[in-house]
Amino acid sequence: MKTTLIIGATSAVGKALAQIAINEGNNVITMSRTSPEIAGTTSYIYDLMDPHSFPIVDGTIDQLIYCPGTINLKPFRSLKQEDFQQDLNINVLGAIQVIQHFLPNLLASPAASVVLFSTVAVQVGMPYHASIAVSKGAIEGLTRSLAAEYASKIRFNCIAPSLTDTPLAGRLLSSPEKKVANGERHPIKRVGEASDLAEMAAFLMSDKSSWITGQIMHVDGGMSNLKIN
Repeated sequence: MKTTLIIGATSAVGKALAQIAINEGNNVITMSRTSPEIAGTTSYIYDLMDPHSFPIVDGTIDQLIYCPGTINLKPFRSLKQEDFQQDLNINVLGAIQVIQHFLPNLLASPAASVVLFSTVAVQVGMPYHASIAVSKGAIEGLTRSLAAEYASKIRFNCIAPSLTDTPLAGRLLSSPEKKVANGERHPIKRVGEASDLAEMAAFLMSDKSSWITGQIMHVDGGMSNLKIN
């Protein structure tokens, strides 16, 4: 039985991933900034930027997934320093705080895996994505750096999705027409679902991906590297 720690477990992806981990018989620990009540898990509320609010976990952590994220789309001229700082706090500094806090637990595991999240907008230039692309670009760099530093101990991988039908993207997918229009932008002709990302995260956490580390996995309906007329 593995111990799985899911940060941001009240997100759509976090909930789906928690259920997968529970179904696999794992010991599942969840952390959220709001009430993270998920049946079958040990749940904690935490302050993203305060490691003192993080729980102390005895023993090993075999799988750690950091799900918190932002969708802050504005014209560059309208972005303030506070916008960039908020995105960096949630997407990057929060992940760093979590990984550093639980690093001893990860190092105690014989085969630990960490999964982070980026965005297709890091690889594909998109208007109004400057702030999110800056912070998620940093996450991709962090993934590769930590994968190299802990190559023989911990695997680090990152998922870079395109637009996914979750509450975080609710404003962009608030009507059937918007959902269809956004789906048409993708070669596969649909937006992503939380299960698409959760299944990839579950694979990267598992021993099935034991020879994969330092990778940015583009789960994006073909958006990052296909152009179909």
